[in-house]
Amino acid sequence: MQPVIRSLLVSSLFLILGNTVLGQLSSGAKISVLTCGPGTDLYATFGHSAIRVQDPGNGLDLVYNYGTFDFNTPNFYLKFARGKLLYSLSRERFEDFLYTYQLEKRWVKEQVLQLSGPERNEIFRFLETNYEPANRDYKYDFLFNNCATKIPDVFARVLGNRLEFSEGFLKEPFTFRQLIHQYLDTNSWSSLGIDLALGAVIDRKAKPLEHMFLPDYVYRQLNHSLIEGKPLVLRERTILEAYGSGNKGYFTMTPAFWLLLALLFTTAITYIDFRNGSRSKALDFLLLGFTGITGLLIIFLWFFTDHTATAWNFNLLWAFPLNLLLIIFLRRIGTGHRRVGIFLLILISFLVTIPMVWTLGIQVFSPLLITIWCCLTLRYLFLYRQYKILQAR
Repeated sequence: MQPVIRSLLVSSLFLILGNTVLGQLSSGAKISVLTCGPGTDLYATFGHSAIRVQDPGNGLDLVYNYGTFDFNTPNFYLKFARGKLLYSLSRERFEDFLYTYQLEKRWVKEQVLQLSGPERNEIFRFLETNYEPANRDYKYDFLFNNCATKIPDVFARVLGNRLEFSEGFLKEPFTFRQLIHQYLDTNSWSSLGIDLALGAVIDRKAKPLEHMFLPDYVYRQLNHSLIEGKPLVLRERTILEAYGSGNKGYFTMTPAFWLLLALLFTTAITYIDFRNGSRSKALDFLLLGFTGITGLLIIFLWFFTDHTATAWNFNLLWAFPLNLLLIIFLRRIGTGHRRVGIFLLILISFLVTIPMVWTLGIQVFSPLLITIWCCLTLRYLFLYRQYKILQAR
């Protein structure tokens, strides 16, 4: 029992006093990278990466995790929306880290790195320095500065030219959007939301090293990396197997169901209006209000946040913020006014432009949006027909 008690005491003392206790790892220490499978929550959809430092000689088994954030941060959701939320490097015992993934039924893989004693100590000291309160926070960016990108960044900064990331393992690079969609069901609210929020900037081909904003690609890249001409990964193993149910839920809970329902509703009401020579003001209010508010959110994400992935968002071609102004026009001056006719022609021309933007690869849109475009096209044409009729009188 004495070695076990000694190990626990050393580990506890280290966690309390930080990096003042140990200056060097023992010769039996190992440094490895942990890659964790996707979870059910949106923030866990793409998996996770962390660095493990294991030193039986000093009773240490620690995980350095760059994916930590605090829900209790003042104005948490506003900071998250504006891209100003700080993420932190946390340090915890390996068994505590692993327990979370056991509860969430997610797989965990480990790659033990082939490093010399001095290299292990360099990385360990870097992590400990980075863990100091003045250094641990960083500004999160979904594509370029997250828990996954931090892993190769740490090794590149510490090991320098000794480390070589071989890029040849990618047969064909993907765009950022294609990479994101490898982890999403197209007919899901998360997929639809991401395609609405992220702009054309994510439709360019990612460079091989830029693929490492995803933990899976960090895992694959490390297996194709060299340290002074030798493979960086000494060995790998699976620590936890995934055993989730894989239940995707009911179709009635998906966006496709509700968007098709909206299309049927819009078609039915427009047909009734056409037959009766009337106009459903409530339907116009809902369609124009929804698209106008969505457009304002896109403008906010593009121009008033620090997010790099929300720029040049051509969803504005259908989610047009000035549709809120059209609601006022329709209420005050009706469909027969010349301004309304010009406005409707502009909106129709925007919708016609969308397939060209998509076909040319400028921006890829969610196929679920086709139902919304059909709703808008149908209603805009109906309103423009009313305008022409009133103009002819």
